[in-house]
Amino acid sequence: MKMANFTLHHHLAFLLLFAAPLVAFDISTPENFLQCLSLHSRNASAISKFVYTPINSSYSSVLDITIQNLRFLTPSAPKPLFIMTPLDISHVQATIICSRQYRLQMRTRSGGHDYEGLSYLSEVPFVIVDMANFRSISVDAEDKTAWVQSGATVGELYYRIAEKSKTLGFPAGLCPTVGVGGHFSGGGYGTLLRKYGLAADNVIDVQLVDAQGRLLDRESMGEDLFWAIRGGGGGSFGVVVSWKVKLVPVPSTVTVFTILRTLEQNATKLVHQWQLVANKLPNDLFIRLILQSYNSGPNGTRTMQAIFNTLYLGGVDSLLEVTRSRLPELNVTRQDCTEMSWIESVLYFAGFPSGTPLEVLLNRSSNTKTFFKNKSDYVKEPIPESGLEGIWERFFEEDQGVPIMIWNPYGGKMAEISESAIPFPHRAGVLYKIQHITAWTTGGNEVAPKHVSWIRSFYSYMAQYVSKSPREAYINYRDLDIGMNNVIGNTSYKQASVWGKKYFKNNFDRLVRVKTAVDPDNFFRHEQSIPPFSS
Repeated sequence: MKMANFTLHHHLAFLLLFAAPLVAFDISTPENFLQCLSLHSRNASAISKFVYTPINSSYSSVLDITIQNLRFLTPSAPKPLFIMTPLDISHVQATIICSRQYRLQMRTRSGGHDYEGLSYLSEVPFVIVDMANFRSISVDAEDKTAWVQSGATVGELYYRIAEKSKTLGFPAGLCPTVGVGGHFSGGGYGTLLRKYGLAADNVIDVQLVDAQGRLLDRESMGEDLFWAIRGGGGGSFGVVVSWKVKLVPVPSTVTVFTILRTLEQNATKLVHQWQLVANKLPNDLFIRLILQSYNSGPNGTRTMQAIFNTLYLGGVDSLLEVTRSRLPELNVTRQDCTEMSWIESVLYFAGFPSGTPLEVLLNRSSNTKTFFKNKSDYVKEPIPESGLEGIWERFFEEDQGVPIMIWNPYGGKMAEISESAIPFPHRAGVLYKIQHITAWTTGGNEVAPKHVSWIRSFYSYMAQYVSKSPREAYINYRDLDIGMNNVIGNTSYKQASVWGKKYFKNNFDRLVRVKTAVDPDNFFRHEQSIPPFSS
């Protein structure tokens, strides 16, 4: 993302002089905007409790607290005129109405994990609606459903489910501090995806505030809009304040293992073999692969490490039967495996040590803040061993520990759901999805050009081995390199279809039709939002 190099004051002055009518800034004083909020909020006296402006002492901490990508936590990054932390739905409605009236861009943030910062950055005058106070969760174990508000984290959701039942779970992500709002909007997946699909596949109702400030549910919005918001990406159609989800059965005992293999331990052949079987294993078995380089000896010799990170929905005996028959090369032993409850496996995959109290899932402050640039790919044919060796060589050109690949197996339930069931289209025929990561903590933004350049070059190398026409990508791993022509509010259908087809394939046109019907003025927009046909 291109970042502004000047102060907010100069930024606004520039826009006042030169902005196109679409982003004209039409607010004489902040008080006018605040009066508008009071007029349209049910509890006007609470305005001071949920609106922050740059003169508030806590403005910076509220803005910065959930920003995960430190590349965007800089003094030169554009700052919002107002941060809203709504306390009830009328505050969301008022913010939409008043932002439209004063022609302010609006960004909605739930967890702050947005890879390109689009939920809290804008190059035009803007406000942030931070959903942090919208995090109530109501679990009905008997009905096997839950209502969860968009500002809740997936960790909070898992914890509240486990409070009510040891044999219910939900198929969402591995990082507990991810906000539900953005996660569900783009699909959302985790260790249960081969058994139960995506989070968005298991959404059965919502509450959404649209561009007119109306509160809608599934019945009142109609099936087209309900389809679009389950996987069409956040920030295009409205503000979902609450989701109703279908909970899924999990056994009282699950089994996990994490097995590490280096190049010297035959990792190349093992990785190649994994590609042939991981998507064909029983739906109860999820074996993801994490690839990273590290220095293996006193001489600083580099090697690759392949980490087989596994959840099995059952006990150790049946897991060993499956691995011995389907992936004997991995040589899984009973000592490698640990039986636990499903909720304990959530902690395990989040990287917490054994014995960590479950309450850690309620901790919204993340320890995952880092500088990063990520990308995604979908693989439909196994990468040959020569291609894998090319990957290793390129990893060795980057600093140790900076590049990581995570390969998530598909097949199972993912292959059974139609490409058009929801906007997320990456289904049958996908062997696995790749998350490409470069993440660093030393050197800060000074070294960002070097690391970003490496991942772009690596992404070019991978083109020969991944999906083509289009080269598919995952909307929740948003990547502004895709399409490159990311102009707020002026994105044409033709420009947007460059990235739209990669994220959504043939579902993109239907998303555009829904957008045209529900938000023809393109109020909800960002650099990669769905455009209406008219824009």
